[in-house]
Amino acid sequence: MKNVLYIHTHDSGRILSPYGYKTPTPKMEDFAGEAAVFRNAYCAGPTCSPSRAAMLTGTYPHQTGMLGLAQRGFSMDCSRHLVQYLNRNGYDTALCGIQHEVGWYLDLENGARRIGYKEELTCDSSGFRQEDLVKWDQENAQQVCRWLQNRRQNQDKRNPFFLSYGMYATHRRFPDQIDPEIRPDLAVPPYPIPDSRETRRDFAGFLTSVKSADQCFGQVIDCVKKEGFWEDTIVLFTTDHGIANPFSKCTLFDSGIGVALMIRVPGAKANGAVIDSLVSHVDVFPTLCDLLGLEKPDYLEGVSLASLLNGEEEPVRQDIFAEINFHTSYEPARCVRTERYKYIRYYDASFLKINQSNIDESLTKDYLMERGLSNRKKDEEALYDLVYDPGERKNLAEDAEYGQVLADMRQRLKEYEEKTEDPIREGLMAVKPGWKVNRKECQKASSQNPEDYM
Repeated sequence: MKNVLYIHTHDSGRILSPYGYKTPTPKMEDFAGEAAVFRNAYCAGPTCSPSRAAMLTGTYPHQTGMLGLAQRGFSMDCSRHLVQYLNRNGYDTALCGIQHEVGWYLDLENGARRIGYKEELTCDSSGFRQEDLVKWDQENAQQVCRWLQNRRQNQDKRNPFFLSYGMYATHRRFPDQIDPEIRPDLAVPPYPIPDSRETRRDFAGFLTSVKSADQCFGQVIDCVKKEGFWEDTIVLFTTDHGIANPFSKCTLFDSGIGVALMIRVPGAKANGAVIDSLVSHVDVFPTLCDLLGLEKPDYLEGVSLASLLNGEEEPVRQDIFAEINFHTSYEPARCVRTERYKYIRYYDASFLKINQSNIDESLTKDYLMERGLSNRKKDEEALYDLVYDPGERKNLAEDAEYGQVLADMRQRLKEYEEKTEDPIREGLMAVKPGWKVNRKECQKASSQNPEDYM
């Protein structure tokens, strides 16, 4: 059986050069020439723990139990985790770097053990400030290479491996010093962020972080090739959700749920090709089952992408589903997206203001706060025609011309909720003991004020 190398970044969305952005990611772009590049891949929940839990179980966040962030008291059923499934099928499993499915993601030993990894390779992070964790990524990349070198030299290890290399980049906080090759005055942030001195400086921090991630990515890929694993290893690269900007991370706009997804399967017809088919993170688990010749667990919600990797062009799904429950505060929302339309519904009609708590602190957030962000409102129900409105800014839910489309999208969402037994059907959720949840009126995600907690 083939090995699997899973490489992932934090909060990167599709803001990478293989997806057309001017970012310093040449190693990822080189890899895109050797892998299948999915242009329309979406996460199942645009916050860190729900997204990863969904992808690595092949089920939706409300099914895994991961309704919010692991470090805020939310937990998942790890028995359905891909790692435990591969353990049962004869794989050696190893973690190096970030995981976000269990507890605080820098709690190295407990996280790996509770998920089920057989080996924990991660370097100690205790000496790093948050702003310096890209250097920790670099140490972990070196550790991955040492592990691969040792494995090649140790000929008695005959089992295939699953190796997860997770980077802190491009999570905030960004490095203090902007890379000298990056000019902040030319670092125009991606839509829907306005172009200003403050937002350019902020985006330059992202570019500095993603440059480091690309170098780490390239180092690991080069090592896989050098140590002779390239033709025996499926390489999967993705990120968890959109970048940590307002109207991106923790939103159901494409800027929040759109993710990079590149998969290289040795000998696959789609290597080097761009795939436009609509796909979801929950499709990764069943895809790996097919590629590895393993029987699929009966709980999987996704569909296999193996046919697309084999060069077929027939779509594998007609729509995708994504959800928000908790990030730092409660913001229940659901969406369904087809190739052309997006339908979003917010379930807490008593609070339709922009949820400031669920927006990470940044220069960009400060810029918008100074210009009335707190007065902006959300639509309880929204429909977007993505052909004519790819930015999702013109709500057509009350446009009679789109009445049949709206009815169809409502029905699609209802079917997802019923099929997956979504608890939102029963009404708003109560905050349980042990969950650390900000009040919805809280302005800062990072607030340490007890009065801001529910």
